[in-house]
Amino acid sequence: MAPRIQEQFKTEILPKLTESLGRTNPHSLPFLTKIVVSMGVGSATQEKKHLDMAVDAMTQITGQKPIITVARKSVAGFRLREGMPIGCKVTLRRQRMYEFLDRLIAIALPRVRDFRGISRTAFDGNGNYSLGLTEQLVFPELNPDKFTVVQGMNITMVTNCTSDQEALMLLEEFGLPFKSVDDAA
Repeated sequence: MAPRIQEQFKTEILPKLTESLGRTNPHSLPFLTKIVVSMGVGSATQEKKHLDMAVDAMTQITGQKPIITVARKSVAGFRLREGMPIGCKVTLRRQRMYEFLDRLIAIALPRVRDFRGISRTAFDGNGNYSLGLTEQLVFPELNPDKFTVVQGMNITMVTNCTSDQEALMLLEEFGLPFKSVDDAA
C-alpha cells in the first residue's frame, strides 16, 4: 500500500500544480526525487560508540541502514585523520521517502521545542531544500533512555525543479510548515 502523502501527491497536489503552473505535461511538473538524511558525529574521533549510536538511531528513524561517511582531509586541530569515520547518511527514495516525509511533517517537526516554522530561504538555488534538526529525539521511534548523546541531523529534500519558487510551491503543497511571509522578514 502506498504511503498517505504519496497518494495525496498523485490525487491532489499534481492537479493543483498543473493548474497553477499552466503545464499539461506531467513530467515537467515539480516532484521530489530523494531525501538525504545525514549526521555528522564529531565526537566519533574520540568515542567510537557515538558513531554506532548515531547509525542505530538513523536506522530506526529512516528504516534503512546508513552508510558511514569518512573524513576527506586530515585536520590536526580536530584530531582528525583522512579516512576516519565521522558520520553517516541515508538516501531515501520512493515509498520510504514519502513515509519519512509524512512522519517529519506530522510528528517530528511539531515536537521541536519553540517551533515557529521552517525557513523559506534554505534553498540552494536549484530547487533543493535543506533543514537541520538539533536533536534526533523528536522522532518517537527513538527511546530517550537508550540514546543519551544528543545528536543533530541534516535533511535535504532534492527536487527536479530548476527554480526555488517551484520547489517552494511543491513543498508548501506537501504541508511543510514554513514561516509565514511576514514572520520571515
